[in-house]
Amino acid sequence: MAQIPAGANRPGQLTRKQTGDAWESRARCWLERKGLRFIAANVRERGGEIDLIMQDKLATVFVEVRYRKSAFFGGAAGSITVAKQRKLLHAARLWLARHNGSFDTVDCRFDVVAFTGNDVEWIQNAFNDHS
Repeated sequence: MAQIPAGANRPGQLTRKQTGDAWESRARCWLERKGLRFIAANVRERGGEIDLIMQDKLATVFVEVRYRKSAFFGGAAGSITVAKQRKLLHAARLWLARHNGSFDTVDCRFDVVAFTGNDVEWIQNAFNDHS
């Protein structure tokens, strides 16, 4: 992937947003190779953002994508706090409502795709609205 200049302070480096978008794109491709179908990316709802929304057979899958260069301060998956989980649940609830659904009427789950260095970890059903 080509590096895009991010300004005078960091010539030749990607911004945090560009880096996040690149890892989300990588996660999307990885999940599609696993058989999931893409629905949406970077869905912003009041109070939160959902990185990817995918379809896995009959289940709607809300995906949080995380990246860490190394596991020195903990891996990427460990960076998802309870507060972040609440924000994702809230955003998903709003998205479902806008699409005439709810946690009671739509089979859904919350997955994490965590990239730590060159390792990828897919945590299916990492948390839910009953956690």
